[in-house]
This record gives sequence, structure tokens and C-alpha cells, in this order.
Amino acid sequence: MRKLGLIGGMSWVSTLAYYERINRLVQRQSEPLASAPLVIESLDFRTLHGLREADDWERAAQVLSASARQLESAGATAIVIGANSMHKVYDQVADSVGVPIIHIAECVGRQMAAKGCKNAALIGTRNVMTETFYRQRLMQHGVELAPPDMDNVEEIDRIIYEELMVGKVTRDAERKLRTIFTRKQQEGVEAIVLACTEMEAIVDTDANVLPIYDSTDIHCQAAADWILETA
Repeated sequence: MRKLGLIGGMSWVSTLAYYERINRLVQRQSEPLASAPLVIESLDFRTLHGLREADDWERAAQVLSASARQLESAGATAIVIGANSMHKVYDQVADSVGVPIIHIAECVGRQMAAKGCKNAALIGTRNVMTETFYRQRLMQHGVELAPPDMDNVEEIDRIIYEELMVGKVTRDAERKLRTIFTRKQQEGVEAIVLACTEMEAIVDTDANVLPIYDSTDIHCQAAADWILETA
């Protein structure tokens, strides 16, 4: 099996999900006693929270690039960034190493195209929902995205940063997401892209009013495929 590098800590909840899911997939696709060869660089998220200005994102790019180089030096043959929002600096990080970095939105877009999904709503942090770095990747696969509702954007962003990223799960947050998804269905949206690695804690991806494309599951499957040399 090939060794994979994971840039984590954004948040620790996300890193836990990636570690467990990748290992379960490797075990399921190979042998019961198998476990994934992983190198994890877990960052202190306090240094990467609340990024707004260009200088902030340049600093984030430097931090993630340094982590990627550490993972490459430790023998990683490919790298995943365990956070949707941090793919804003994907190009800078990818340019800093000689091994591939598996882009989360590319994985999601390919799966949506394979399933014939043409219309969806993008749900994640503020920058994922409103900026072009993530939306364009999906649109390049023929997916039309509903425009962001700014009232929803602010509330979802608050739930992610103030609750989910510190391991807090509430019924109120679950109800709010169900209401948002129901409204999207009524507006004619065909599917939901769950582009937040912590959000599955409050969203039932298997029983919802709309099909859910869970970026974490899709990214982890791509990671497991790489480890098992089936990518």
C-alpha cells in the first residue's frame, strides 16, 4: 500500500473523521486486519481561524505548504487537506511539493458528473459557499449551483465555527439544516453538496429530502483508492 499524508487539525473533529473513514475503507477494500499507512500533520487551528484579508490567506498558504513539505519528506506519496475551506490555497500548496494533492472539490465534481447530477446547492463555510475557488471546480464538471442565500450563509458559518468545530452537536442546528434543505428542494434544487468536513454530525446523509454529496466521504474514498493503488 502507498503511504498517504493528511494535513489535519482544521478542526480536530475533521481529522478524526478522516482517520477513521480512510482506515475503514482500506480495511473493507483489502483485508480485515489492514490499516492505512498514514502520516498526519495536525495543525493548531487557532493560527488559521478567522482568515479574511489577503495577507491572512498568504500566511495560511505558507503554513499548509510547510506541512505538505513535511509530509512529503516523511514519505507521503500523495496528500489530502482535511478541510474544504483551506482548498482556497490549494494551488500554492500543490506547487510547493512534488507529490499530488488530491483536491476535494475535484473528487466531488467527478462523482456528481458520473451520477448525472446537474443542479445542486453548496453548503459549507462562508468562503466555500460564496467564493469562486470551490464553486468553479464543481461547475467545470457541468454542475449548476444555486446562488448562496446570505441569511443561510451567516447562520451555517456560525454553526460550523462556534459549534461543530469544537465538537458541539445540537438539535437546534439539526433542525435548521433540515429546514434549509427542505426550502432548497422547494426551490427546485436537485441535490446538496455537503462541503464541510464536520457537518455530517448534524446531517443524515442517507435519509434526507435531497441526495447528499458528502465531500468528506468522497474525499476519503479517493484517499483510500490512492493508498490501495486503485486511483
